[in-house]
Amino acid sequence: MITAARIRAFIFTCIIFPSLAAAEISIPAPADFHVVPATAAHIQLLKQGGLVIYMRHGRTDPRFPDLIPVNLDDCDSQRPLSDAGRQLLDQVGENFAKLKIPYRIAISSPFCRAQESAKRVFGEPIKVDTPLRYTAAMPDAEKQPAVERTREWISKPVEEQGYNRIVVAHGPNIAEIMDYLPPESTIIIFRPLGAQGFAYIASIEPNHWPALLQELELE
Repeated sequence: MITAARIRAFIFTCIIFPSLAAAEISIPAPADFHVVPATAAHIQLLKQGGLVIYMRHGRTDPRFPDLIPVNLDDCDSQRPLSDAGRQLLDQVGENFAKLKIPYRIAISSPFCRAQESAKRVFGEPIKVDTPLRYTAAMPDAEKQPAVERTREWISKPVEEQGYNRIVVAHGPNIAEIMDYLPPESTIIIFRPLGAQGFAYIASIEPNHWPALLQELELE
C-alpha cells in the first residue's frame, strides 16, 4: 500500500534531492570511466583470495521511497527490493555459487534491501555494519563517515589468507569514491592496497553473466 507518508517522502526526495530519485535506479557511469568485464583470469585471481567483492544491492521498487528520516530498524520505512530484483538476485546467487569463490561471510549495509540482497546471493550469516549506510540522501558533512567506511572496507587488506572479503551496500557509496555508479546487482572486484587505497579490477554487471559463464564453461 502506498501511504500518504510514502507520497510525501517521494515528493520531498524529488524536490530536495532531484538527482536522488534515480540515484539507486539507473545512472550511467561518467564517460571517463571504463568498465572492465570480468574474465576467467579475474575469477582465477578471486580463487587465490585476498580481494574484495563489493556488490550493489538488487533492483528496488521506486513506488516506496525511503521515509525521511529513515528508521534502520523498520524495513517498512525503507525502499524495498522489487519482485524482479529478488528474482535477479537469486539468479546472481546461483551463478556466483558456480564460481566457487572462497569467502567466510558477507558484510552488509544496515538497510534492509542490502541485507536481503546479501542473503540471497551469498547466504547466511551476514555481518551488518551500521556505518556502511546509504549516502545519497545525506548532506555532505553527514555522508563522509559512510563514504570513509566504504573506502575502508575495500582498501583494508583481507586478513585471512586464501579468502576474499564480501561487502554488500549501495551504488552511491562507490560513486563517491570513484567515477562509477554500478547497475543494481553488479559485483565489483577490488584489490585492497591498505594505506594506498584500492585498485579497481573488474565488474560482473547483471547482463555480463552469460558471457562469463560461457567463457568458464559453467553454463
